[in-house]
Amino acid sequence: MEKLFKLNEHGTNVKTELIAGLTTFLSMVYILAVNPNVLSAAGMDRDAVFTATAISAALATLCMAFLANYPVVLASGMGLNAYFAYSICVPMAQAGIADPWKIALTAVLCEGIIFILLSFFKFRETLVNKIPANLKLGITVGIGLFITLVGLSGAGIVVSDSDVIVGLGSLSSPNLVLAMTGLIAIGIFHHFKITGGILWGILLTWLLGIAAQLCGWYVVDPALSNQSLIPDLSAIGSMPAAPSLFQFNFSYVAEHLLDFVLIVFSFLFVDLFDTVGVLIGVAEKGKLLDKNGNLPRVGRALLSDAIGTTAGACLGVSTVTSYIDSGTGISVGGRTGLTALTAAVMFLLSLFFAPIFLAVPGFATAPALIFVGLTMMGTIKKMTFDGDIADVLGGFMAIIMMPFTYSIANGIMFGMLFWIILKICTGKIRDIHPIMWCSGVLFALNIGIKILGK
Repeated sequence: MEKLFKLNEHGTNVKTELIAGLTTFLSMVYILAVNPNVLSAAGMDRDAVFTATAISAALATLCMAFLANYPVVLASGMGLNAYFAYSICVPMAQAGIADPWKIALTAVLCEGIIFILLSFFKFRETLVNKIPANLKLGITVGIGLFITLVGLSGAGIVVSDSDVIVGLGSLSSPNLVLAMTGLIAIGIFHHFKITGGILWGILLTWLLGIAAQLCGWYVVDPALSNQSLIPDLSAIGSMPAAPSLFQFNFSYVAEHLLDFVLIVFSFLFVDLFDTVGVLIGVAEKGKLLDKNGNLPRVGRALLSDAIGTTAGACLGVSTVTSYIDSGTGISVGGRTGLTALTAAVMFLLSLFFAPIFLAVPGFATAPALIFVGLTMMGTIKKMTFDGDIADVLGGFMAIIMMPFTYSIANGIMFGMLFWIILKICTGKIRDIHPIMWCSGVLFALNIGIKILGK
Protein backbone atom coordinates (compact mmCIF):
# COMPACT_ATOMS: atom_id res chain seq x y z
CA MET A 1 0.00 0.00 0.00
CA GLU A 2 2.85 2.35 0.83
CA LYS A 3 4.51 1.79 -2.56
CA LEU A 4 1.27 2.24 -4.47
CA PHE A 5 -0.18 5.24 -2.68
CA LYS A 6 2.71 6.88 -0.74
CA LEU A 7 0.72 7.05 2.49
CA ASN A 8 3.52 8.39 4.71
CA GLU A 9 4.32 11.15 2.23
CA HIS A 10 0.72 12.31 2.42
CA GLY A 11 0.51 12.04 6.21
CA THR A 12 -2.09 9.28 6.32
CA ASN A 13 -2.45 5.56 7.03
CA VAL A 14 -4.45 2.55 5.83
CA LYS A 15 -7.15 2.82 8.51
CA THR A 16 -7.79 6.50 7.82
CA GLU A 17 -7.96 5.89 4.06
CA LEU A 18 -10.38 2.99 4.42
CA ILE A 19 -12.69 5.04 6.64
CA ALA A 20 -12.48 7.96 4.20
CA GLY A 21 -13.37 5.73 1.25
CA LEU A 22 -16.38 4.28 3.07
CA THR A 23 -17.47 7.79 4.09
CA THR A 24 -17.34 9.05 0.50
CA PHE A 25 -19.24 6.00 -0.75
CA LEU A 26 -22.01 6.49 1.80
CA SER A 27 -22.30 10.17 0.90
CA MET A 28 -22.82 9.49 -2.81
CA VAL A 29 -24.33 5.98 -2.98
CA TYR A 30 -27.66 7.72 -3.59
CA ILE A 31 -26.65 7.83 -7.26
CA LEU A 32 -27.39 4.08 -7.46
CA ALA A 33 -31.02 4.82 -6.66
CA VAL A 34 -31.31 8.16 -8.45
CA ASN A 35 -29.67 7.32 -11.78
CA PRO A 36 -31.99 4.42 -12.73
CA ASN A 37 -34.99 6.65 -11.96
CA VAL A 38 -33.66 9.56 -14.01
CA LEU A 39 -32.52 7.53 -17.03
CA SER A 40 -35.69 5.43 -17.07
CA ALA A 41 -37.38 8.63 -18.27
CA ALA A 42 -35.20 8.25 -21.37
CA GLY A 43 -36.70 4.81 -22.03
CA MET A 44 -33.80 2.85 -20.56
CA ASP A 45 -34.16 -0.31 -18.48
CA ARG A 46 -33.80 0.59 -14.77
CA ASP A 47 -32.10 -2.70 -13.86
CA ALA A 48 -29.52 -2.37 -16.63
CA VAL A 49 -28.86 1.26 -15.69
CA PHE A 50 -28.25 0.29 -12.06
CA THR A 51 -25.64 -2.28 -13.09
CA ALA A 52 -23.96 0.12 -15.51
CA THR A 53 -23.92 2.91 -12.92
CA ALA A 54 -22.18 0.75 -10.32
CA ILE A 55 -19.62 -0.79 -12.69
CA SER A 56 -18.75 2.48 -14.47
CA ALA A 57 -18.32 4.24 -11.12
CA ALA A 58 -15.99 1.49 -9.94
CA LEU A 59 -13.93 1.49 -13.15
CA ALA A 60 -13.50 5.26 -13.27
CA THR A 61 -12.66 5.47 -9.57
CA LEU A 62 -10.07 2.70 -9.91
CA CYS A 63 -8.43 4.73 -12.68
CA MET A 64 -8.36 7.76 -10.39
CA ALA A 65 -6.83 5.65 -7.62
CA PHE A 66 -4.01 4.11 -9.64
CA LEU A 67 -3.33 6.75 -12.32
CA ALA A 68 -3.62 9.96 -10.29
CA ASN A 69 -3.46 8.74 -6.66
CA TYR A 70 -6.19 11.16 -5.56
CA PRO A 71 -9.02 10.53 -3.05
CA VAL A 72 -11.59 11.48 -5.67
CA VAL A 73 -14.55 9.21 -6.48
CA LEU A 74 -16.41 9.27 -9.79
CA ALA A 75 -19.89 8.22 -10.92
CA SER A 76 -22.63 9.25 -13.33
CA GLY A 77 -22.94 13.01 -12.92
CA MET A 78 -26.02 14.69 -11.49
CA GLY A 79 -27.14 17.28 -14.00
CA LEU A 80 -25.49 15.43 -16.84
CA ASN A 81 -27.89 12.52 -16.34
CA ALA A 82 -30.81 14.97 -16.30
CA TYR A 83 -29.54 16.58 -19.50
CA PHE A 84 -29.20 13.12 -21.04
CA ALA A 85 -32.77 12.14 -20.18
CA TYR A 86 -34.84 15.32 -20.27
CA SER A 87 -33.02 17.61 -22.72
CA ILE A 88 -32.07 14.99 -25.32
CA CYS A 89 -34.09 11.82 -25.05
CA VAL A 90 -37.54 13.07 -24.04
CA PRO A 91 -37.80 15.68 -26.85
CA MET A 92 -36.53 13.13 -29.39
CA ALA A 93 -39.07 10.57 -28.21
CA GLN A 94 -41.83 13.18 -28.51
CA ALA A 95 -40.64 13.81 -32.07
CA GLY A 96 -41.15 10.13 -32.88
CA ILE A 97 -37.50 9.00 -32.79
CA ALA A 98 -37.18 5.42 -31.58
CA ASP A 99 -34.75 4.63 -28.75
CA PRO A 100 -33.28 8.15 -28.47
CA TRP A 101 -31.13 6.97 -25.54
CA LYS A 102 -28.94 5.11 -28.04
CA ILE A 103 -28.22 8.43 -29.77
CA ALA A 104 -27.42 10.05 -26.43
CA LEU A 105 -25.07 7.18 -25.53
CA THR A 106 -23.32 7.68 -28.87
CA ALA A 107 -22.80 11.33 -27.96
CA VAL A 108 -21.41 10.35 -24.54
CA LEU A 109 -19.03 7.92 -26.24
CA CYS A 110 -17.77 10.67 -28.56
CA GLU A 111 -17.42 13.03 -25.61
CA GLY A 112 -15.32 10.50 -23.72
CA ILE A 113 -13.05 9.79 -26.71
CA ILE A 114 -12.54 13.51 -27.32
CA PHE A 115 -11.68 14.04 -23.66
CA ILE A 116 -9.20 11.16 -23.74
CA LEU A 117 -7.44 12.82 -26.68
CA LEU A 118 -7.56 16.26 -25.04
CA SER A 119 -6.24 14.87 -21.75
CA PHE A 120 -2.83 14.43 -23.35
CA PHE A 121 -2.66 18.20 -23.80
CA LYS A 122 -3.65 21.18 -21.63
CA PHE A 123 -6.62 22.08 -23.80
CA ARG A 124 -9.24 21.47 -21.12
CA GLU A 125 -7.52 23.73 -18.61
CA THR A 126 -6.98 26.39 -21.28
CA LEU A 127 -10.61 26.28 -22.36
CA VAL A 128 -11.83 26.73 -18.81
CA ASN A 129 -9.61 29.78 -18.40
CA LYS A 130 -10.98 31.44 -21.54
CA ILE A 131 -14.69 31.13 -20.75
CA PRO A 132 -15.94 34.18 -18.78
CA ALA A 133 -16.14 33.45 -15.05
CA ASN A 134 -19.69 34.77 -14.67
CA LEU A 135 -20.86 32.54 -17.50
CA LYS A 136 -19.25 29.46 -15.95
CA LEU A 137 -20.83 30.24 -12.60
CA GLY A 138 -24.20 30.94 -14.20
CA ILE A 139 -24.15 27.56 -15.92
CA THR A 140 -23.56 25.83 -12.59
CA VAL A 141 -26.43 27.74 -10.96
CA GLY A 142 -28.72 27.03 -13.90
CA ILE A 143 -28.00 23.30 -13.70
CA GLY A 144 -28.82 23.48 -10.00
CA LEU A 145 -32.22 25.01 -10.78
CA PHE A 146 -32.80 22.46 -13.54
CA ILE A 147 -32.05 19.52 -11.23
CA THR A 148 -34.33 21.05 -8.62
CA LEU A 149 -37.17 21.29 -11.12
CA VAL A 150 -36.63 17.66 -12.15
CA GLY A 151 -36.89 16.60 -8.51
CA LEU A 152 -39.97 18.73 -7.84
CA SER A 153 -41.69 17.39 -10.95
CA GLY A 154 -40.76 13.77 -10.24
CA ALA A 155 -42.38 13.93 -6.81
CA GLY A 156 -45.51 15.66 -8.08
CA ILE A 157 -44.70 18.80 -6.07
CA VAL A 158 -44.73 20.87 -9.26
CA VAL A 159 -47.22 19.91 -11.97
CA SER A 160 -48.25 21.31 -15.33
CA ASP A 161 -51.14 23.77 -15.24
CA SER A 162 -52.97 25.06 -18.31
CA ASP A 163 -53.82 28.35 -16.59
CA VAL A 164 -50.53 29.33 -14.97
CA ILE A 165 -48.05 27.05 -16.83
CA VAL A 166 -46.92 25.29 -13.64
CA GLY A 167 -48.72 24.76 -10.36
CA LEU A 168 -48.58 23.01 -7.01
CA GLY A 169 -49.46 19.33 -6.91
CA SER A 170 -52.09 17.78 -4.67
CA LEU A 171 -51.21 18.35 -1.02
CA SER A 172 -52.96 15.08 -0.16
CA SER A 173 -50.70 13.06 -2.46
CA PRO A 174 -48.46 10.63 -0.51
CA ASN A 175 -45.68 11.21 -3.06
CA LEU A 176 -45.68 14.97 -2.41
CA VAL A 177 -45.97 14.68 1.38
CA LEU A 178 -43.26 12.04 1.66
CA ALA A 179 -40.88 13.91 -0.67
CA MET A 180 -41.29 17.10 1.36
CA THR A 181 -40.67 15.12 4.55
CA GLY A 182 -37.51 13.64 3.06
CA LEU A 183 -36.22 17.08 2.07
CA ILE A 184 -36.76 18.37 5.61
CA ALA A 185 -34.93 15.31 6.94
CA ILE A 186 -31.94 15.91 4.66
CA GLY A 187 -31.86 19.52 5.83
CA ILE A 188 -31.77 18.37 9.47
CA PHE A 189 -29.05 15.81 8.74
CA HIS A 190 -27.04 18.48 6.97
CA HIS A 191 -27.38 20.86 9.92
CA PHE A 192 -26.01 18.26 12.33
CA LYS A 193 -23.27 17.29 9.82
CA ILE A 194 -24.37 13.65 9.70
CA THR A 195 -22.24 11.73 7.20
CA GLY A 196 -24.27 10.48 4.25
CA GLY A 197 -27.17 12.79 5.07
CA ILE A 198 -28.58 12.59 1.55
CA LEU A 199 -28.52 8.80 1.65
CA TRP A 200 -30.24 8.69 5.05
CA GLY A 201 -32.86 11.12 3.76
CA ILE A 202 -33.61 8.83 0.82
CA LEU A 203 -33.81 5.77 3.09
CA LEU A 204 -36.09 7.52 5.60
CA THR A 205 -38.44 8.68 2.82
CA TRP A 206 -38.49 5.19 1.33
CA LEU A 207 -39.24 3.54 4.70
CA LEU A 208 -42.07 6.00 5.31
CA GLY A 209 -43.34 5.13 1.84
CA ILE A 210 -43.32 1.42 2.69
CA ALA A 211 -45.35 2.22 5.81
CA ALA A 212 -47.76 4.26 3.65
CA GLN A 213 -48.13 1.31 1.27
CA LEU A 214 -48.78 -1.16 4.08
CA CYS A 215 -51.50 1.03 5.58
CA GLY A 216 -53.11 1.66 2.18
CA TRP A 217 -52.35 5.38 1.75
CA TYR A 218 -49.82 4.75 -1.03
CA VAL A 219 -51.51 2.59 -3.67
CA VAL A 220 -49.47 0.48 -6.08
CA ASP A 221 -50.62 1.37 -9.60
CA PRO A 222 -48.31 0.76 -12.59
CA ALA A 223 -50.52 3.00 -14.74
CA LEU A 224 -49.55 5.91 -12.49
CA SER A 225 -45.91 4.72 -12.24
CA ASN A 226 -46.55 3.82 -8.60
CA GLN A 227 -44.38 0.73 -8.19
CA SER A 228 -44.33 -1.49 -5.10
CA LEU A 229 -41.92 -0.05 -2.55
CA ILE A 230 -41.18 -3.40 -0.91
CA PRO A 231 -38.03 -5.01 -2.41
CA ASP A 232 -37.75 -8.69 -3.28
CA LEU A 233 -35.22 -9.66 -0.61
CA SER A 234 -35.02 -13.22 -1.94
CA ALA A 235 -33.05 -11.90 -4.92
CA ILE A 236 -30.33 -10.30 -2.79
CA GLY A 237 -26.95 -11.87 -3.45
CA SER A 238 -27.70 -12.77 -7.05
CA MET A 239 -26.18 -10.78 -9.88
CA PRO A 240 -28.34 -7.96 -11.26
CA ALA A 241 -29.43 -7.48 -14.86
CA ALA A 242 -26.69 -7.19 -17.43
CA PRO A 243 -25.88 -3.67 -18.63
CA SER A 244 -26.91 -2.55 -22.12
CA LEU A 245 -23.55 -2.99 -23.83
CA PHE A 246 -22.51 -0.98 -26.90
CA GLN A 247 -26.02 0.30 -27.67
CA PHE A 248 -25.04 3.05 -30.12
CA ASN A 249 -26.83 4.63 -33.08
CA PHE A 250 -24.30 5.86 -35.63
CA SER A 251 -26.83 6.07 -38.45
CA TYR A 252 -28.45 9.08 -36.76
CA VAL A 253 -25.04 10.77 -36.66
CA ALA A 254 -24.64 10.44 -40.42
CA GLU A 255 -28.11 11.85 -41.11
CA HIS A 256 -28.13 14.66 -38.49
CA LEU A 257 -24.48 15.60 -38.15
CA LEU A 258 -24.89 19.20 -36.93
CA ASP A 259 -27.59 18.32 -34.41
CA PHE A 260 -25.37 15.54 -33.11
CA VAL A 261 -22.31 17.81 -32.90
CA LEU A 262 -24.32 20.25 -30.79
CA ILE A 263 -25.37 17.45 -28.43
CA VAL A 264 -21.76 16.35 -28.02
CA PHE A 265 -20.64 19.96 -27.54
CA SER A 266 -23.17 20.48 -24.76
CA PHE A 267 -22.00 17.32 -23.00
CA LEU A 268 -18.39 18.45 -23.39
CA PHE A 269 -19.10 21.93 -22.12
CA VAL A 270 -21.06 20.92 -19.02
CA ASP A 271 -18.75 18.04 -18.08
CA LEU A 272 -15.67 20.20 -18.64
CA PHE A 273 -16.52 22.75 -15.97
CA ASP A 274 -18.07 20.20 -13.65
CA THR A 275 -14.95 18.01 -13.58
CA VAL A 276 -12.32 20.73 -13.34
CA GLY A 277 -14.34 22.65 -10.75
CA VAL A 278 -14.77 19.56 -8.56
CA LEU A 279 -11.11 18.58 -8.82
CA ILE A 280 -9.86 22.01 -7.83
CA GLY A 281 -12.45 22.39 -5.06
CA VAL A 282 -11.74 18.98 -3.55
CA ALA A 283 -7.97 19.40 -3.91
CA GLU A 284 -8.09 22.75 -2.15
CA LYS A 285 -10.10 21.27 0.71
CA GLY A 286 -7.58 18.43 1.07
CA LYS A 287 -4.57 20.77 0.72
CA LEU A 288 -3.44 18.85 -2.36
CA LEU A 289 -2.57 21.93 -4.43
CA ASP A 290 1.09 22.89 -4.82
CA LYS A 291 2.61 26.18 -3.67
CA ASN A 292 1.56 27.84 -6.94
CA GLY A 293 -2.05 26.79 -6.48
CA ASN A 294 -1.85 24.14 -9.21
CA LEU A 295 -3.02 20.54 -8.97
CA PRO A 296 -0.17 18.05 -9.60
CA ARG A 297 -1.03 15.15 -11.92
CA VAL A 298 -4.18 16.98 -13.04
CA GLY A 299 -3.76 15.48 -16.52
CA ARG A 300 -4.00 11.98 -15.08
CA ALA A 301 -7.06 12.94 -13.06
CA LEU A 302 -8.78 14.31 -16.16
CA LEU A 303 -7.77 11.19 -18.09
CA SER A 304 -9.44 9.04 -15.42
CA ASP A 305 -12.61 11.05 -15.87
CA ALA A 306 -12.45 10.63 -19.66
CA ILE A 307 -11.88 6.87 -19.42
CA GLY A 308 -14.83 6.59 -17.04
CA THR A 309 -17.11 8.46 -19.45
CA THR A 310 -16.06 6.28 -22.39
CA ALA A 311 -16.48 3.06 -20.42
CA GLY A 312 -19.82 4.28 -19.08
CA ALA A 313 -21.13 4.89 -22.60
CA CYS A 314 -20.12 1.37 -23.62
CA LEU A 315 -21.90 -0.02 -20.54
CA GLY A 316 -25.00 2.07 -21.19
CA VAL A 317 -24.96 4.98 -18.76
CA SER A 318 -24.70 8.78 -18.91
CA THR A 319 -21.51 10.81 -18.43
CA VAL A 320 -19.23 9.76 -15.55
CA THR A 321 -17.58 12.61 -13.69
CA SER A 322 -15.76 13.50 -10.45
CA TYR A 323 -18.03 14.01 -7.43
CA ILE A 324 -17.90 16.95 -5.06
CA ASP A 325 -19.06 14.43 -2.42
CA SER A 326 -15.43 13.25 -2.39
CA GLY A 327 -14.91 16.13 0.00
CA THR A 328 -16.65 14.13 2.73
CA GLY A 329 -13.91 11.51 2.64
CA ILE A 330 -11.22 14.15 2.55
CA SER A 331 -12.77 15.83 5.59
CA VAL A 332 -12.09 12.67 7.64
CA GLY A 333 -8.49 12.37 6.46
CA GLY A 334 -8.52 10.79 2.99
CA ARG A 335 -5.49 11.94 1.01
CA THR A 336 -4.55 9.23 -1.51
CA GLY A 337 -5.89 6.83 -4.09
CA LEU A 338 -6.51 4.24 -1.38
CA THR A 339 -9.60 6.24 -0.43
CA ALA A 340 -10.79 6.00 -4.04
CA LEU A 341 -9.94 2.29 -4.21
CA THR A 342 -12.06 1.62 -1.12
CA ALA A 343 -15.06 3.42 -2.62
CA ALA A 344 -14.62 1.55 -5.91
CA VAL A 345 -14.75 -1.81 -4.11
CA MET A 346 -17.94 -0.70 -2.32
CA PHE A 347 -19.58 0.13 -5.66
CA LEU A 348 -18.78 -3.38 -6.91
CA LEU A 349 -20.17 -4.95 -3.73
CA SER A 350 -23.38 -2.96 -4.17
CA LEU A 351 -24.15 -5.04 -7.27
CA PHE A 352 -25.26 -7.87 -4.99
CA PHE A 353 -27.88 -5.62 -3.36
CA ALA A 354 -29.58 -4.44 -6.56
CA PRO A 355 -33.17 -5.30 -5.46
CA ILE A 356 -32.89 -2.84 -2.57
CA PHE A 357 -31.66 0.07 -4.67
CA LEU A 358 -34.13 -0.60 -7.50
CA ALA A 359 -37.11 -0.58 -5.14
CA VAL A 360 -36.37 3.03 -4.13
CA PRO A 361 -39.13 5.17 -5.72
CA GLY A 362 -38.80 8.49 -7.52
CA PHE A 363 -40.40 10.47 -4.70
CA ALA A 364 -37.68 9.18 -2.33
CA THR A 365 -34.84 10.27 -4.61
CA ALA A 366 -36.51 13.61 -5.38
CA PRO A 367 -35.28 15.18 -2.10
CA ALA A 368 -31.72 14.25 -3.12
CA LEU A 369 -32.15 15.97 -6.49
CA ILE A 370 -33.59 19.07 -4.84
CA PHE A 371 -30.85 19.25 -2.22
CA VAL A 372 -28.07 18.73 -4.79
CA GLY A 373 -29.70 21.54 -6.77
CA LEU A 374 -29.47 23.71 -3.66
CA THR A 375 -25.75 23.04 -3.24
CA MET A 376 -25.10 23.89 -6.89
CA MET A 377 -27.12 27.10 -6.64
CA GLY A 378 -24.82 28.25 -3.83
CA THR A 379 -22.37 29.20 -6.58
CA ILE A 380 -24.50 32.27 -7.28
CA LYS A 381 -22.76 33.96 -4.34
CA LYS A 382 -19.59 34.11 -6.45
CA MET A 383 -21.30 35.81 -9.38
CA THR A 384 -21.20 39.55 -10.04
CA PHE A 385 -24.35 41.41 -11.02
CA ASP A 386 -22.79 44.76 -11.81
CA GLY A 387 -19.99 45.86 -14.12
CA ASP A 388 -19.69 44.49 -17.66
CA ILE A 389 -23.23 43.93 -18.93
CA ALA A 390 -22.07 41.06 -21.16
CA ASP A 391 -20.88 39.12 -18.12
CA VAL A 392 -23.98 40.00 -16.10
CA LEU A 393 -26.66 39.27 -18.70
CA GLY A 394 -24.79 36.32 -20.20
CA GLY A 395 -24.57 34.61 -16.81
CA PHE A 396 -28.19 35.47 -16.02
CA MET A 397 -29.46 34.01 -19.30
CA ALA A 398 -27.56 30.79 -18.59
CA ILE A 399 -29.35 30.58 -15.23
CA ILE A 400 -32.92 31.27 -16.32
CA MET A 401 -33.03 29.50 -19.68
CA MET A 402 -32.15 26.08 -18.27
CA PRO A 403 -35.15 25.58 -15.95
CA PHE A 404 -37.62 27.75 -17.87
CA THR A 405 -37.01 25.99 -21.20
CA TYR A 406 -36.29 22.64 -19.50
CA SER A 407 -32.96 22.36 -21.29
CA ILE A 408 -29.38 22.67 -20.06
CA ALA A 409 -28.22 23.08 -23.66
CA ASN A 410 -30.51 26.10 -24.17
CA GLY A 411 -29.04 27.76 -21.09
CA ILE A 412 -25.49 27.32 -22.36
CA MET A 413 -26.46 28.45 -25.86
CA PHE A 414 -28.28 31.64 -24.91
CA GLY A 415 -25.77 32.52 -22.22
CA MET A 416 -22.87 32.36 -24.66
CA LEU A 417 -24.71 34.07 -27.52
CA PHE A 418 -25.85 36.97 -25.33
CA TRP A 419 -22.30 37.39 -24.02
CA ILE A 420 -20.82 37.49 -27.53
CA ILE A 421 -23.47 39.84 -28.96
CA LEU A 422 -23.18 42.27 -26.05
CA LYS A 423 -19.38 42.29 -26.31
CA ILE A 424 -19.69 43.21 -29.98
CA CYS A 425 -22.34 45.90 -29.36
CA THR A 426 -20.41 47.49 -26.50
CA GLY A 427 -17.19 47.78 -28.49
CA LYS A 428 -15.31 45.02 -26.67
CA ILE A 429 -14.92 42.62 -29.56
CA ARG A 430 -11.29 42.02 -28.66
CA ASP A 431 -12.41 40.32 -25.46
CA ILE A 432 -13.93 37.48 -27.47
CA HIS A 433 -11.55 34.52 -27.54
CA PRO A 434 -11.48 32.30 -30.69
CA ILE A 435 -13.01 29.49 -28.61
CA MET A 436 -16.00 31.71 -27.86
CA TRP A 437 -16.30 32.67 -31.54
CA CYS A 438 -16.39 28.99 -32.53
CA SER A 439 -18.98 28.23 -29.87
CA GLY A 440 -21.14 31.18 -30.94
CA VAL A 441 -21.06 30.19 -34.60
CA LEU A 442 -22.03 26.64 -33.70
CA PHE A 443 -25.00 27.77 -31.63
CA ALA A 444 -26.09 30.31 -34.27
CA LEU A 445 -26.08 27.56 -36.89
CA ASN A 446 -28.19 25.40 -34.59
CA ILE A 447 -30.80 28.16 -34.22
CA GLY A 448 -30.80 28.79 -37.99
CA ILE A 449 -31.37 25.14 -38.79
CA LYS A 450 -34.24 24.92 -36.30
CA ILE A 451 -35.88 28.00 -37.81
CA LEU A 452 -35.52 26.70 -41.36
CA GLY A 453 -36.73 23.28 -40.26
CA LYS A 454 -40.01 24.81 -39.16
